[in-house]
Amino acid sequence: MPALRRKKKAPQPPPELHELESEVMEEVWRRDEASVRDVTEALNRRAERPRAYTTYMTIMMRLDRKGVLQRRREGKTDIYSPVHDRESYMALRAESEVQALVDQYGEVALSHFARQVGQLDPARRRALQRLARRD
Repeated sequence: MPALRRKKKAPQPPPELHELESEVMEEVWRRDEASVRDVTEALNRRAERPRAYTTYMTIMMRLDRKGVLQRRREGKTDIYSPVHDRESYMALRAESEVQALVDQYGEVALSHFARQVGQLDPARRRALQRLARRD
């Protein structure tokens, strides 16, 4: 009897980021890796109302659990780095969102996408077509 083959699960897209998560990720992307203290100091420097270290620690731990950041230990300090670079994250999120719209609205969503592309200036439309062929 032949062995049953399991379908490989498609990789899950990274989760959508909330406002504070986005701020943290922008800082980590900017640095390539960062400790909670690095992020706290950088974001609080430009914040209207500074946040507590523990707030950023909680956010970064959640981003690690969600698979957006990965954590490694250096002595007593946790160093976080992004799982995806910013461009890859954006591309994966966009793909997921577009697929969700097509799944939910089908031809209606596709016709709206086609209409939007049709309204672009010709140079931008050609650039997008080149990008689409590349994927």
